[in-house]
Amino acid sequence: MPIGQQESGISSGVKFVTSTVGNTVGGVTNTVGGVVGALGRGLGETLEGATGSAGRPVAKGIVDATTSVEDGANKIAGGVKRAGEGK
Repeated sequence: MPIGQQESGISSGVKFVTSTVGNTVGGVTNTVGGVVGALGRGLGETLEGATGSAGRPVAKGIVDATTSVEDGANKIAGGVKRAGEGK
């Protein structure tokens, strides 16, 4: 690193804490999103299997909604992680 651009101990410590918090929150958000998505896909498959074509629209709606939650959670988690890294 060029002279004059080194980080102080405080700045370095703050980055470490924000990075750690960002990665933790991002990881938890990814986990929750993944669980919601998997649960929705499983519920949709079960509902469609039990009701056949009659339940297909509701099953697909559940899958679409929970997959959207999962995708949104992944985007939020990525943003939180990048913010924690100072990007």
